[in-house]
Amino acid sequence: MAHVRLFRHYIHFPFVILGLIDFLVLVASFIITVFFRYFGEVDFFLLNLGFVIPSAFIFALMNMLVMVAIGVHQSRLEDGMSGMMLRTILALIFSLPLSGIAYLVANDWLWYLGTVGVLTTSSVIGFFLLGIARTLFFAIAGKDAFKRKVLVLGAGVRARQLLEDLQTPFNRKGFTFAGYVALPGEPVEISKDLLIDPVVPLHRYIQKHPVSEIVVAVDDRRKGLPMEDLLECKMEGVRIVDGATFYERESRKVALEMISQGWLVFTDGFTVSSVSGFSKRAIDLLAAGLLLLVSFPLMLFTVMAIKLEDGLRAPVFYSQERVGLNGRPFKVHKFRSMRTDAEKNGAVWAQKNDNRVTKVGAFIRKVRIDELPQIFNVLNGSMAFVGPRPERPVFVEKLAESIPFYNERHRVKPGITGWAQLCFAYADNEEDSREKLRYDLYYIKNQSLLLDLLVIIQTVEVVLFKKGSR
Repeated sequence: MAHVRLFRHYIHFPFVILGLIDFLVLVASFIITVFFRYFGEVDFFLLNLGFVIPSAFIFALMNMLVMVAIGVHQSRLEDGMSGMMLRTILALIFSLPLSGIAYLVANDWLWYLGTVGVLTTSSVIGFFLLGIARTLFFAIAGKDAFKRKVLVLGAGVRARQLLEDLQTPFNRKGFTFAGYVALPGEPVEISKDLLIDPVVPLHRYIQKHPVSEIVVAVDDRRKGLPMEDLLECKMEGVRIVDGATFYERESRKVALEMISQGWLVFTDGFTVSSVSGFSKRAIDLLAAGLLLLVSFPLMLFTVMAIKLEDGLRAPVFYSQERVGLNGRPFKVHKFRSMRTDAEKNGAVWAQKNDNRVTKVGAFIRKVRIDELPQIFNVLNGSMAFVGPRPERPVFVEKLAESIPFYNERHRVKPGITGWAQLCFAYADNEEDSREKLRYDLYYIKNQSLLLDLLVIIQTVEVVLFKKGSR
């Protein structure tokens, strides 16, 4: 099993294991620190271990929350082991005040969190133990210990898309392609060295060449599928999965080229209950209220900076019409980051190194301060905290004509942050918008309270490391 599905969201199984290992290592580092600082005698320490464990668990939990927030585990794929450990240092530092706050809230049973020396020593020991544990883990996991063998039924356009899009290190591969089986009469888009000619029936072939999964990625199913063979394979314990579902699970986005209206109707997801809607609104109000409280001084400094650069009469805010829930237009509010005459020639995409952006604007865009006034959009209900980014009507009209299912992103409220913003850079053209729609549809299909909380936590990484800002 290469993925675990929690509340509809796919989590790569090796990262679940690694997260559990990290948690246990941090608990152990705290316990080791307390032992040498306060006890020293094993028997006496074991008798009092029940008093140490609560503090150890909270210490580990605070560190894990910060690690998730700044993308420590995912950074292994993009930045390597060194980048992962650098982020770990940041996480260990940022979690220290959180552990201190936990002590202030519950100092009657988290005694050991109240000592700065214990926290800092535990963090140092934890850093070295995490490095050792992760090195051992990746030495094992790197040998395909968690990867499934996958056979693809089909060798046409859909099969080629699976090969091209999923054979990259950034998709957290939990599988290896064992080969592709072309159906009679199907155009072949896969190179010959990857093709398999079973000769014998498919279920006989997999008995000699075991696979965990068969992915059905046939371009035209009307020409027929070897249903009897597939049924035999399923009875042998091989999982049979549709190509679009496999693509979604492995890449955590929806393959626009593989889906149809029928798939949207019959697939799991794309449902919102009144209970989840109420929970989402509660999270929106809580998150927006906390962000307003924390960022209010920063917003005041931003107002002063804009006035200093452009003059006392220059407008501070920029309101713009965007498309919201069910296609209804609304006004979105931002701190002005461009010249006042930025769109004198009409609406255009924001570009990299855009010369219309002011000096203050360039900075507040980098660190996402320009988005803060959208807190008031969340409070008045026109936006959610998590959701697809709202687009301008003029762009929506053009994109809806050329990108299939584009208007489906308006089935939920737009958000300040979202799944697409975490996974993909800023969209400044049609092709980028198409790619972001794949992530938006994944979010709409699988939205849940857990996924919203995950997006909110990981938005910290976007702000700290400037991912996706333009």
